[in-house]
Amino acid sequence: MLRRLSTGYSGFRRSFSSNPPLPWLFVGLGNPGDKFKGTRHNVGFEMIDAFADSLGISLSNVHCKALFGQGFAGNVPVFLAKPQTYMNLSGESTGPLAAYYKLPLNRVMIHDDMELPCGVLRLQLKGGHGSHNGLKSVIDGFRGNREFARLRIGIGRPPGQMDPKAFLLQKLNTLARERMDAALKEGVYVLKVMPSEGLEECGRWFNREQKYKHIRSDADRPRLS
Repeated sequence: MLRRLSTGYSGFRRSFSSNPPLPWLFVGLGNPGDKFKGTRHNVGFEMIDAFADSLGISLSNVHCKALFGQGFAGNVPVFLAKPQTYMNLSGESTGPLAAYYKLPLNRVMIHDDMELPCGVLRLQLKGGHGSHNGLKSVIDGFRGNREFARLRIGIGRPPGQMDPKAFLLQKLNTLARERMDAALKEGVYVLKVMPSEGLEECGRWFNREQKYKHIRSDADRPRLS
């Protein structure tokens, strides 16, 4: 059962005698509803769900138009959210969330990206929206501020002349699902260490590891004769 959230960051403050670590806000972008589950456009939701499961956090609250949960990654407070506004209106949720918790820096958006091969992840410290309507709405919700990190989840390009919108709303095929499941595990690992290691340090080693991983995996894959 979903619950309206009644407690804020003050609950975390009481867990520390002094100088509590600054909290992090992780937001997965996607579309609500069963018909969108398993589609390329909802891999941001999948990453947040996997991250929440790994930390034992329940996304059972409703807060700022999002499914919301809170807990700790190590000793750092984390807030996890899945906006329920539909992708193109994500900023209606993310803007109020960041304002509510007064989080100017430690905000990480998790979203699908057609510019990366399927299953390849990339940490980016800041940037534009790259024609991603969900990110465009997030930037609008932050009043034009683009100084927030993103975990980009590659979904690949649509084949041939396929409409990109249809491609985004299509469910992953078997090979894409295999790659995405592996990517979810890798993404959860970096999200868990990010609050303690920091964005820049994580970005250095993580992006290097991700860059050629599917070239290597395809080379190792047995060929059919």
